[in-house]
Amino acid sequence: MRLFLVVLLTPILFSARAQPATEIRVNLQGYPADMPKRALILSKGPLDHPTLILKDSTGNAVRTYSCQIADGAWAPFSHYYVADFSEIRTEGTYSFELANQGLTSPAFTIGAYPRWQEDVVDFIRTQRCGYNPHIRAFCHQLDGLSFFGKRPDSTRIDATGGWHDAGDQLKYLITGSNTTARLLMAYQMQPDQFRDRFGARGLPGGNGLPDVLDEARWGLEWILKLHPAPDELYHQVADDRDHRGFKMPDQDNADYGWGPNSFRPVYFATGQPQGLSKYKSQATGIANLAGRSSATLALGYMVFREFPEHQVFAKTCLQAAKELYAMGQQQEGYQQGNSYGAPYRYEENTWADDMEWAAAHLYKITGKKRFLKDARRYADIIGSWSWMERDTASHYEMYPFVNMGHYALWQVGTPRDKKKVLAFYDHNLQNIQKRARENPYGVGHLFIWCSNNLAAAVATQAMLYEEMTGSQKYRPLLQNHVDWLLGLNPWSSSMITDIPEGADTPVDVHMPFWRLEKTSIKGSLVDGPLWSTIHENMLGITLSEADEYAHLQPPHIKYMDDWADYSTNEPTLDGSAELLLILTWLSDE
Repeated sequence: MRLFLVVLLTPILFSARAQPATEIRVNLQGYPADMPKRALILSKGPLDHPTLILKDSTGNAVRTYSCQIADGAWAPFSHYYVADFSEIRTEGTYSFELANQGLTSPAFTIGAYPRWQEDVVDFIRTQRCGYNPHIRAFCHQLDGLSFFGKRPDSTRIDATGGWHDAGDQLKYLITGSNTTARLLMAYQMQPDQFRDRFGARGLPGGNGLPDVLDEARWGLEWILKLHPAPDELYHQVADDRDHRGFKMPDQDNADYGWGPNSFRPVYFATGQPQGLSKYKSQATGIANLAGRSSATLALGYMVFREFPEHQVFAKTCLQAAKELYAMGQQQEGYQQGNSYGAPYRYEENTWADDMEWAAAHLYKITGKKRFLKDARRYADIIGSWSWMERDTASHYEMYPFVNMGHYALWQVGTPRDKKKVLAFYDHNLQNIQKRARENPYGVGHLFIWCSNNLAAAVATQAMLYEEMTGSQKYRPLLQNHVDWLLGLNPWSSSMITDIPEGADTPVDVHMPFWRLEKTSIKGSLVDGPLWSTIHENMLGITLSEADEYAHLQPPHIKYMDDWADYSTNEPTLDGSAELLLILTWLSDE
């Protein structure tokens, strides 16, 4: 769960700041050569036929664009104008100049993106629990004591390993399973796009396995630990009693009743509401956790069976995948995350997509028709239901944010199956496209907690749709959401730490490595902007310094580059993993 700290600070009086009347927005990295390309002019008053001059790295004019009025307008700017320069495909560095105004944009490139997916893997590695290679120290060696399970409460089980979830040090199967799956899928899609620079422990030095798979195996091994018997599955280690200020992983001051830096609870997936204190989760079954873990382990089998030295491990993954799938069938429904002292938890309430995902992979592996029949049934249950159908959603409701079950069924199904799941994807993307037409940025995701995850999910689903159909009709939608994450947004700031290099990116993030070491970890996606109606009601947020974006903040959404705002500026494990597929695709033209 996202880190919640009650920050007691002297209130900041925001000083008046000169507000520029006109600004230019571009993707701070740039645009792949064959993708759509847009630039925006933001103005506080009407402009008379504004013209943007595209210049190359030597300052020579390449082309001139008469800008068109853009759809919608977000205050504090009342007028928006757009230039479409998609026809420019020559690789190089460029910038825009607003004619007769002396205003220039940041420089940007045209060409394939760098291999930032490697940086995302590097960030995920810094989140390791058990042994953390970033600090080169062991942590949380007493995870943990079981609760709600088939064993007596406080029975010791081995739940060491996995990843810390965000700026806090909880561990969730909800997010850890999806993170592991994205690592495996990114490798499957583009195996030549990953290098071998680190060993299994996460320390420098290759081991014959791409780093993305070292990290995936770390996640798979933790999932196997949470499934110690054919009829057992644990889903969460620790809870929000963790939230006692910033601390290094090996110096955890949280006390769950056995003293600081000691045992932590491990919650068994019962399919029933849980909670050891005031706040209770909701639950109707365990199929979301069992199904997604089964799908992930099946992916692990498919990937690791190709490496002779990992074939025994691959077979272990497959056996566990079959067992977990059976558990999901026995308890269809969802299990949510648990909280203790605050109302915030992961509120996932879908499950059929996860079971479809697992069934399709098990059919691909075994060839048994019953799995294909199951995948079709689960596909019909979930249909097009997604956060993309909604005007708002609860925190992590309808997670994961892309239905990978439909994609997995498309890979193995009949032409009729393919047509059905493509229609579901298309329906979702049409909904997003309809919302995207209502604002000048061309984005249609929701500004709920972790909105950047949703922006990345839109881009990923559009990318998968193109793979599945060959149609490029959603490329503008795909690129607009990538542009949003890379600085073509109200704040002209990327939403990924230290990416692009040399641009305005999140710095003062809600993360112990930054707060305690002043170490910036490249490659992490922060939570992202929130609707003001949500942001104003988040508990315990008082900014540590004046908001440098105050003059740019739209009234209806807020983003703060401030460590004290855990709701918009916290790097997250699974949010970063949400970038993996799309970044891998964009780095290979």
